[in-house]
Amino acid sequence: MLQALAGRLVRLFRRYMERRTGAPDDLRRIDTVGTALRYFATVLVVLVAGTLILGELGISIAPILATAGVAGVAIGFGAQSLIKDYLSGFFMLLEDQIREGDVAEVAGKTGEVEEVTLRYVRLRDAEGTVYFVPNGEIKLVVNRTRGFAYAIVDAAIAGHHDIEPALAAMRAVGDEMRKDPKIGPSILADLEVWGVDRWELWGIALRGRIKVLPREKDTVRREFLKRLIGAFESHGVKTP
Repeated sequence: MLQALAGRLVRLFRRYMERRTGAPDDLRRIDTVGTALRYFATVLVVLVAGTLILGELGISIAPILATAGVAGVAIGFGAQSLIKDYLSGFFMLLEDQIREGDVAEVAGKTGEVEEVTLRYVRLRDAEGTVYFVPNGEIKLVVNRTRGFAYAIVDAAIAGHHDIEPALAAMRAVGDEMRKDPKIGPSILADLEVWGVDRWELWGIALRGRIKVLPREKDTVRREFLKRLIGAFESHGVKTP
């Protein structure tokens, strides 16, 4: 009965959240938070029910509460880090800071998020090394794959000539890539040409950015630079 009551509370929470979102990764996050809520609800219901039952049996609960209080303080001191991990993990999941499959920097370690629990976050970096980061140690989360990203593209021209042909070549490559059936779906907006980024002795550095799907940032940047080489030649632009 107690477990059923806790389960009912969790199901109500899940239905409420499902009305707000239907994404599979959101539902996985809701399940994890729901598990924590089920645990806390079960403990709360058991404590309240046990107190009422003892009262009905005529058993004084004052000595029990005193003993439980002393034991709770002792356990609390010994399990501070564990409690901190669980509380931090609960709020991290509730606030949707990271999800499985994200590429993130957590506690100074960067990698793909393989698992997020109330206790820890498991990351795997580009070399395959796996990190288990306790949630209580996490002060800052840098999520590199949430929603969209920007591919920063740099180009350089020699001397101090007119930069307009170079800017025109960059825009032409940007338009061409958006129309490309293979790489176009990875691009979310037109190229933003920022113009001159640096003026050095060897020439001029130009910069722009492209709004892309988060996991396609490097792919789009490399393809842009590859095509820009030919575009500079066709527009008569000299590089350093």
